[in-house]
Parts: sequence; C-alpha cells; structure tokens
Amino acid sequence: MATKTKKIDELVYTTDGNSERGEVQHYHRKPHPRELQNGAKHTDVAQLKPNQKQNLIKLENGDYSTKFTIGFEVEKNSLSRGAVKEYPLFCGFERDGSCGYEAVTNILPLLPSGKWRNKVFSMMVDAKRIIEDQYSPSDRRCGGHCTIAVDGLNGAEIMDKVRKHCGIIWALFRNRLSNSYCSHNQRLITDYDHTSDGSRYHTALVKGNCLEFRVIARFQSVKQMMRRYELFYELVDFSINKPNGKQKDFLKIVKPIILSMYEGDVAKTEEIMTLAVKMQDYIDNGTNCDEIREFVRGW
Repeated sequence: MATKTKKIDELVYTTDGNSERGEVQHYHRKPHPRELQNGAKHTDVAQLKPNQKQNLIKLENGDYSTKFTIGFEVEKNSLSRGAVKEYPLFCGFERDGSCGYEAVTNILPLLPSGKWRNKVFSMMVDAKRIIEDQYSPSDRRCGGHCTIAVDGLNGAEIMDKVRKHCGIIWALFRNRLSNSYCSHNQRLITDYDHTSDGSRYHTALVKGNCLEFRVIARFQSVKQMMRRYELFYELVDFSINKPNGKQKDFLKIVKPIILSMYEGDVAKTEEIMTLAVKMQDYIDNGTNCDEIREFVRGW
C-alpha cells in the first residue's frame, strides 16, 4: 500500500521561470521585482512573539504579508562566469555605468529572527557567487543601495520617522558620505530644496512610497548582507513602533549586530557607537564637530 506524503504547508521561495531574470539587461531594463513579502503560512510565523507579529499583515486567504520590506542593489565590476542565471533572490541583472554590473533583489520581507527570515537568508546563500567578492569582484566605485518601505507610509513619512536613528548608518558608511553619488541632504530634511543642485544623488532618496539609502557601501559577502538586513529591521521596527524611543536604547539593541560586523572587535564597535552619537547630533541639529567634520558636508 502506498504511503501518503504529508503536505508541508509553508512558504517556499523558488524562481518564476522568467528567462530575462537570468540575463544581463541594459540599464533600467531588468524585469519588474517580485513581491516576496507575501505568502507566508502559519508555520512560518508561529514562533514569533506577539510584539513581532504586529509587523505582519493577515491576508484574506489566511496567508501573511509584512508591513516592512527591503531591497538591495549589488554592484559588481564583473560577474562570476556561469553565475548569471535566475535566482529566487534577484529580480534581474543590468549594466551599471558607475561600476559595471548590478544585481537587484526582489522585494523582500523585512523580518525579525525566525523561520521566515531564515528563508530569506537562505536565498542570499544560494546567490553567493553573485554577492561574494571572491567570485564576483567589486571595488570602491561600487555601491550597495538599500531601499525600505513601510505599509501605509510614503517615502517622505518613512524618512521623517527613521532620521532620528540614522546616525549609526552614517557612522558605518561614513566614507561614502563624501561620494558625489550620495552626498546631498545628509541631514534628511523632508522638505530639502534640491532645485539648487538638481540632484537625485541624496544620502537617502525619497522614491514614491520607498526610501532608498544610497550611502550604503558595496556588498562583499553574504554575511555582510545578512548583518545589514538585521540592522535595517531594527532601525525600521524601533522607529515605527517606538516613535518616542531614545537613541541610547536603539544603540543598545543594534550593538550585537555591529559587533558581529566587526568580527567581535570590541574597541572598533565602541568607536562606531560613539561616532553614531556624533552623527545623530549632526542629523538632528546640524552640529559639525571635529570627529565627523571630514565626512559630512556641514550643511
């Protein structure tokens, strides 16, 4: 007698069979991103704590979506031979004028630690021949833009909420602040008058219902992408759900992530945490002290 196989009712990330996703396209000609924030099952979210589930959306069919989403751009000088193919992680590949090539992720759910996040991380591991520098090299001309969105908010509203805790982002990527491709509106002023420079090259750029952090440095490893994902989850979660939260409390939450970024180097981590406070004072008040003067524009 045949044995019945029990159906596993959980989210599985696969490719969608669009061959154009596995080919390098001309600039801005890649396929539209897939919305991977939708479709989680009960088993994917069952272990989350009640305060974490507040960031989920229950869909009419019983599945789950997320209030927070994220996407990454992975710029590379060259792509590993044979590695350009369709991946669940990427919506596609295109040529990039500043660096060479660019792999852009689909719209990803931005989640706390758990089963669903592990599936997102698994997609990153599967795409290591694109992300890792040992396979697909990059240099300092390349960037690693990160775009976030929050259900029910537009990009300007997101920027207004997260700006009070972006000092840690500026501290981590301080050497990118002087890059001409991401040096405008470093203080994240919502009504910033960009007509004088006519530039879209903002440190964080409002794009409709999204906010694109252009200041993020290139991706050189899968671990690096994972840590940045974790950091942005904490940034968005704290900014949205604790609007009156203090900077010191936020920095305490993200400190273990920063420590992992620096391979357990306590001294370097403390240096970054201290610099984050100075950067936040600059964002909030325009204070341009000696510790950050070489990195920021000062206006």
